[in-house]
Amino acid sequence: MTTSQQTAQATSYWTTGPDQGELRTEELRRPGPDEAMVRTLYSGISKGTELVVHRAAVPPCVAEQMRAPYQEGSFPSPVKFGYLSVGVVEEGPESWVGQAVFCLHPHQDRYVVPVSALTRVPDAVPPRRAVLTGTVETAVNALWEAGPRLGDRIAVIGAGLVGGMVATLLRTFPLARLQLVDLDPARKELADALGVDFAHPDDALPDCDIVFHCSASEGGLERSLKLVGDEGEIIEMSWYADRKVTLPLGEDFHARRLSIRASQVGAVARARRHRRTTADRLDLAVSLLEDPVFDAFLTGASAFRELPEVVQRLSDGSLDALCHVIDYSRKYPSTETKR
Repeated sequence: MTTSQQTAQATSYWTTGPDQGELRTEELRRPGPDEAMVRTLYSGISKGTELVVHRAAVPPCVAEQMRAPYQEGSFPSPVKFGYLSVGVVEEGPESWVGQAVFCLHPHQDRYVVPVSALTRVPDAVPPRRAVLTGTVETAVNALWEAGPRLGDRIAVIGAGLVGGMVATLLRTFPLARLQLVDLDPARKELADALGVDFAHPDDALPDCDIVFHCSASEGGLERSLKLVGDEGEIIEMSWYADRKVTLPLGEDFHARRLSIRASQVGAVARARRHRRTTADRLDLAVSLLEDPVFDAFLTGASAFRELPEVVQRLSDGSLDALCHVIDYSRKYPSTETKR
């Protein structure tokens, strides 16, 4: 184990203002006892949250709760943010050196963290796929929150990264019906890859026991109220940041005794909180990634040096992606897959 406090160099991505970001070089100390230095192989862009940060739209009232584990700086900017990082341990305790790991760390080519912050990536999970660990964890938490039952009828509204993950996990449950619902007909390609029934909102089947709402749109949440059955439950997974949402909570909302429940990955779902830790949840999430079906969510790759441009293109819509991967070994131009 290396205990020297000599410094090394690291490069990281910072949001520097609304719709602005840059790479910055910083000093990186050597790991101390029970710490590890990780060389990053891949990081993933969590589009929903990271673009809110990029647009300086984090509401001040939740700024502290929104902090990523190894974030530096404060919202709105300058801030180093991100949480889907996979690398290999270069220095640290002997049992960790050479191990592929997932960490909730911002985009950075090398970093030092306590080994307690690392999740071992199983040999059967390719490191590139392992960037999805944090999003699978979000889906696991939502399923723990909802507790789907044998023979349930379920709709997932919003066929993006989070909604697609929820549907991917649910497809193995003994359900009576599962539909992935989206306005964009092109999302049927994703649903087909997952082996899940796809529906336009106008054609989605009603009388659901549970609706998972993941579209981050007012219209999607309103549609959830129509699709859920009497005394059914909507699991709200969207984050609207500083946007206002209006819902028809008059009409038959009370007469049908509907429920809307928030699901947020910051804490383990109440149904499992006393028996599972966040580390347990991450271990479960990364183990689920042995299934190659999850490769359907990896829709493009870019070199680390391209990250500022990639984030801006995701923000302005000129680059479409479910999860765009940043490849720290890549020296050649981006590859993009339209979804």
